[in-house]
Amino acid sequence: MSTDQIERESMEVDVVIIGAGPAGLSAACRLMQLAQEKEQELSVVVLEKGSEVGAHILSGAVFEPRAMDELFPDWKEMGAPLNTAVTEDQVLMFRNADKAIHMPHWMHPKPMRNDGNYIVSLGEVVRWLGEQAESLGVEIFPGFPASEVLFNEDGTIKGVATGEMGRGKDGEAKNSYEPGMELHARVTLFAEGCRGHLGKQLIDHFHLDADCESQHYAIGIKELWKINKSKHKPGLVLHGAGWPHKESGSTGGSFLYHLGDDLVSIGMITDLSYSNSHVSPFDELQRFKHHPEIKQYLEGGERLTYGARAITKGGLNALPKMVMPGGLLIGCDAGTLNFSKIKGSHTAMKSGMLAAEAVFENLVNNADLAGYEQRFKHSWLHDELHKSRNFGAAIHKFGTWLGGTWNYIEQNILGGKLPFTLSDPKPDHETLKPIAECQPIDYPKPDGILSFDKTSSVFLSNTYHEDDQPVHLRLGEESRAVEINFRRYGGPEERFCPAGVYEYVNKEERPELHINAQNCVHCKTCDIKDPTKNITWVTPEGTGGPNYANM
Repeated sequence: MSTDQIERESMEVDVVIIGAGPAGLSAACRLMQLAQEKEQELSVVVLEKGSEVGAHILSGAVFEPRAMDELFPDWKEMGAPLNTAVTEDQVLMFRNADKAIHMPHWMHPKPMRNDGNYIVSLGEVVRWLGEQAESLGVEIFPGFPASEVLFNEDGTIKGVATGEMGRGKDGEAKNSYEPGMELHARVTLFAEGCRGHLGKQLIDHFHLDADCESQHYAIGIKELWKINKSKHKPGLVLHGAGWPHKESGSTGGSFLYHLGDDLVSIGMITDLSYSNSHVSPFDELQRFKHHPEIKQYLEGGERLTYGARAITKGGLNALPKMVMPGGLLIGCDAGTLNFSKIKGSHTAMKSGMLAAEAVFENLVNNADLAGYEQRFKHSWLHDELHKSRNFGAAIHKFGTWLGGTWNYIEQNILGGKLPFTLSDPKPDHETLKPIAECQPIDYPKPDGILSFDKTSSVFLSNTYHEDDQPVHLRLGEESRAVEINFRRYGGPEERFCPAGVYEYVNKEERPELHINAQNCVHCKTCDIKDPTKNITWVTPEGTGGPNYANM
């Protein structure tokens, strides 16, 4: 079928927002609130690549309601799903596979104290925000990934085009082919989440990261369990560090949160700055669940769901410019998450709200979009990021114990007011050592009770992609996969991917990389950690990917 003569339809709007997450939906809601307050007509469209709002949302999550208080002061009466207040904080330093030290409360880092916060399903919170946005007049289109940035002749952003539908694996159009649609906007907001497909291109196109350090990332892997009622402690927040990361030479942390309805979410954050090519973040979590301090809660329970996603954690040091001609970066795209607090949804929301105020002034009073960065610099969001700017760099430079001590002194004693900033310039994809220089890691085989394999895990993520479509995980040079990644680094794709997407076959004779793209949970780790930057994640057909329930 020829597509040469098929033209894309177009739609004119005031604002198009890419991504129905905390930042994008908060921006949409705030824009419509301002329009109603000032009695202005405004058309706002949100594009979401997931099958529904919240389908691709995954987070711990401990939720700080500060931004929600500002956006919807009566959120309790409105029925926002913030139902489980934090009742107790525990911080554990895991010494080894059997022992852990419970840190006294006075030693808890300030960012990890959660009085007044809530344990939530961020997916439920986002779905609720979507309902509020629609009630305010926002149009939300789930299942429509933005796949291309459109530019005006003068180089300003014109809008975006949604992805094609109905091409086969061979690239040829099928009978079901649809060319996608163009959305032309006066302002376009990019809120795609961590390592956004379009945000990554825009940062490069406009050189937005010219004056900042390399962005840093972690991969977060989470499971939701239903546990024995006698072991359930609603409101308990447990954070941990040390083992098993210390044993594998990596850094990161772990969490166990007790929600309502006998549910707990358990997860592990592994910094993608690790150097040992044997590291498997998925297997780090699986063995962690056998530690006595964790096993006591999960034993006798049932694993319900599974998911993974990359997390932006470079902080203020890696913050790119957020303003472009005709567009703004917000939320994770802009790196405005405070990873040191192990909760960043409120900061993503605030970045969206600040952007909405700047965009409204631009549309109504022709104010410069640069007002977004000025509002950001004078907000509590900037203050929070500035105080925690050394968190990640300290851990990367000094390790979990010394880095944790550094952060305790800076946060608890000095209030984040050190007169200097630690540098952390080396990007995550450059940190892997050749496999021959790395200590092997003996990960235990899953027992099917507390620990599991990737196949059964991906099944619980409800991941689905139409099989006959172009592969959305693209190799720049196929030869690099074998000649460099496999021969030098031992095929790290097999281990850093949490969904079994990458598989080397015929390893002894003629090694070849197979990409099982249908398994992809859209975590973006491969786009970040590939040592030769050879893998590029692009948007698949709409509705593809995970369909998380209550994550």
